[in-house]
Amino acid sequence: MIHVAGFVEDSIVDGPGLRTVVFTQGCDKRCRGCHNPAAQPLTGGAPYSPEELFDRITANPLCAGVTFSGGEPLLQAAALLPLARLVKNAGLPLAVYTGDVLEQALERGDEAQLALLALTDVLVDGPFVMEEKTLSLPFRGSKNQRVLDSARSVSERRAVLCEDAAWL
Repeated sequence: MIHVAGFVEDSIVDGPGLRTVVFTQGCDKRCRGCHNPAAQPLTGGAPYSPEELFDRITANPLCAGVTFSGGEPLLQAAALLPLARLVKNAGLPLAVYTGDVLEQALERGDEAQLALLALTDVLVDGPFVMEEKTLSLPFRGSKNQRVLDSARSVSERRAVLCEDAAWL
């Protein structure tokens, strides 16, 4: 089961196009100025099966992509993997927001996290840093956050910047 703090069916701020966003429950980062502090507790949230969430995603015929945010999605990587596979098999682009930086995930070597990131098209990585807060960069809250080609970054084991103009 995936523990979900919230679900938005028509976001225009979590990636390009009209996106469905799954906000996972639980985050250990505790960033000052967090945009979603209610999702921080590691317990709670509503439990959903990957199939239930996929049905909600595909019920919206205008959905142009899916974003996993949080909380911290990498904490539920194993639970999110089946949903990510369903999303990708449906031909929908997948984005993930994490407070980690890619290099931390690569160093940890957690198989579920790396598998999730390999299925992900775009990874927005890095913690929100209040001192670097910006409203001028699309789809990011602070200047330290990067927009990465996630699958290529995992494959090459290094950060590869996203070249998709819609994200930049």
